[in-house]
Amino acid sequence: MKVGNARYLTEKDLPETLSVFPLSGVLLLPGGQLPLNIFEPRYLEMFDAALAGNRLIGIVQPAFQGTSAGEPASGPALCQVGCIGRITSLGETGDGRYIASLGGVCRFRLMEEVASHRPYRGFRIAPFFADLSDADEEATIDRNALLAAFRAYLEANKLEADWESVERASNTTLVTSLSMMSPFGPAEKQALLEAPDMRSRAETLIAITEIALAREFGDPDTILQ
Repeated sequence: MKVGNARYLTEKDLPETLSVFPLSGVLLLPGGQLPLNIFEPRYLEMFDAALAGNRLIGIVQPAFQGTSAGEPASGPALCQVGCIGRITSLGETGDGRYIASLGGVCRFRLMEEVASHRPYRGFRIAPFFADLSDADEEATIDRNALLAAFRAYLEANKLEADWESVERASNTTLVTSLSMMSPFGPAEKQALLEAPDMRSRAETLIAITEIALAREFGDPDTILQ
């Protein structure tokens, strides 16, 4: 996995502990790009520390019902699976904020929390090393079904897309981008994150889209025709 100027190939390339940035309803996937507007002092300090070190930060959602067995004493409970992001760009706004972009490296599972005097939280992590491989999953994805669901959602909500760019995108880029951009809730975003492979993620995205269409507009089979 290449992100920015760095390559992450083996477990030796990843840290054992990681500072985490809890964001509800936000999804970062391996290979994706996540823009961020950072303004809280503790997270400004987190980004300063990351820039002075390995430039890695963990994006994870706060826990919702059914995603965490308990709440640690040091802060609210978090979902158990998140994604490591590398800071690939950062700009200062002049009013105390950072505008940053994170490139997705690989997913991780939270282990125990690390005690620290810093205002943000850190955890020992278990990375998903399989995310670092260059396995070609293009052929496993049903592109036609994915685009049909995407088109139906746009048409039902009277939205538009740059179809020229969509057609040029590879299957894996399409699945990653549509998953991250999707307007679904925290539970759906977590399901997309935890899908075991790209094909499963594409199938999950199609299923979530069809459910959303059925809830809002009736029979999804009629809409998808």
